[in-house]
Amino acid sequence: DADADFEASKEVVRSVVAKALKNGMPDHICLNVNIPKLPRKDLKGYRICRQGVGHWKDDFVKNHTPMGKPYFWLAGSFQDMDGGEDTDTWALENGYVSIVPVQFDMTAHQHMSTFNHWGL
Repeated sequence: DADADFEASKEVVRSVVAKALKNGMPDHICLNVNIPKLPRKDLKGYRICRQGVGHWKDDFVKNHTPMGKPYFWLAGSFQDMDGGEDTDTWALENGYVSIVPVQFDMTAHQHMSTFNHWGL
């Protein structure tokens, strides 16, 4: 939004970074921090969450340049397939800053033995 107000975001970022510097971070972990589009006074607090299950339903909006050339703008909406109250989606929809600890290894370790039995 061209008129976005980042005052609440500045305070949230300062707070999260200060806590990370004071307490340290585990190796190979990042924090995915999302801030609801609310004034600072309306934020309810922080929630450590899991990532919700969902997907984006893509939509394309056709428009034209000032010269009359067509172009398409990617738009769409998030489809929440989870509904859990411990998710980032729930936190944001209910006025909380969501903090999801994430890691880079997306291997489904619990399924390794299943695929090892394929005999490849």
